Amino acid sequence: MGITKHIFGTFQDKEVLQFTLTNTQGMSVSIMNYGATITAIKVPDKNGEVQEITCGFDTFEGYLSKPYQENSPYFGCTVGRYSSQIKEAKFSLNGKEYKLVQNCGSNNLHGGKEGFDKKIWELESLETLEASSSIKMVLESKHLEEGFPGNVVISIVFCLNDSNELSIVYTAIPDHDTPLSLTNHTYFNLSGFSESIENHHVQVNTNKRLQLDSSGAATGEIVLVEGQPDDLRVSKHIGSVHDAMNDGFEHFYIFDNPNEILKEVAVISLASNDQKITVSTTEPCMLLYTGKYTSGELARENGNQFGKFRGLCCETHRYPNGPNLKNAPNSLTKAGEKFKSVTIFKFDF
Repeated sequence: MGITKHIFGTFQDKEVLQFTLTNTQGMSVSIMNYGATITAIKVPDKNGEVQEITCGFDTFEGYLSKPYQENSPYFGCTVGRYSSQIKEAKFSLNGKEYKLVQNCGSNNLHGGKEGFDKKIWELESLETLEASSSIKMVLESKHLEEGFPGNVVISIVFCLNDSNELSIVYTAIPDHDTPLSLTNHTYFNLSGFSESIENHHVQVNTNKRLQLDSSGAATGEIVLVEGQPDDLRVSKHIGSVHDAMNDGFEHFYIFDNPNEILKEVAVISLASNDQKITVSTTEPCMLLYTGKYTSGELARENGNQFGKFRGLCCETHRYPNGPNLKNAPNSLTKAGEKFKSVTIFKFDF
C-alpha cells in the first residue's frame, strides 16, 4: 500500500495537488484536490497489463479546456451541494423560499455554476496502513453560496484497500437546515476505452425508478420497471437495452433503505476481460448514466477517446429535486445534524 503526491497545476493562485493511492494488487486511484476529483483509476487486465478505466485527463489543463468547459461532463468530481437537478432552481424551507443559481436551463444542476467540483479542497490527512491507504479532504461551503442556506463543513475520505475496494465516505454538518446530496461522478469503461460501454452488462437491484419531466427534473412519481427494457434486476447487455429504449440511460433508480444500511445496488461487468465493478451504498438513489451527452471532442492525452457511450456513471445520492418532493428521504439535513454517506466500488479483475 502507498500514497504519492505531486503538484498537478495551479488554480486561482493555489496549488492543485494530485494524490495516488496504490495497493498490492496492482491497482491505483489518482485524486486531485480541485473538486476532490478522481482523475484516474488503473487496474491490471486479464493479461496483467495495466489499463486506465476512467474518463479524465493526465494534466490539469485538460479540465480547463474550452471543449471540456462547454460540455461540462463532470469527469470524476465530487458533486455538491446537491446532486442532479433542482426544479426551477428554487425550494421552500421553514417558510422561506430560496432561489438558487440557474445553470441548466431554468434548473439548478449539481450545486450550481461553482459547485463543489470547482473548489480547491484542503488536505486534512493521508494514512497508509498494512491493507489500505486513504486521503481525507475538507471544504467549507458558505451561507447562501449558489443560493443554498447555511454554512457547511464537508469532509470526504477516499480509501483503497487490498481487496480492490475504493470506498468514498462523505460527512457534513450544517449550521442551518439545508439540502445536502453528495456524489462522485466517475465514468467507467472496463475495456480500457478499446470500445464503447455498450458491450458491458449491467444489473441494478431494484424494480423502481423516478419519473423525470421534460426539463430533466424528478417529478416525485415512482415508475415500476418490471417487464420493461430498463428492468435490470437480471444483468442485461447495455447495447441491447439502448436499442430497445432507443436511448441511453439517464435513469434514477431508487432503493428501499430507510435505515441507510450499506447494501449492494449494482454490478457492471465486461465478459471479454473478466472485469467487474460492484457498487454498494447507503444512499436511496443511483443515477445510471451512459454518457449520452458526452462530447466526442474529449480524449485523454494518451489517446483514450471519450464521447457518447464511452463511459458510464453510477452516481449514488439522495433523490434529485429532493427539496421539492414530499417522498424524498433525507434530502434535507437539519442544523447541527450529521450528514453521512458511504459508497464502495469493488473492482474484480
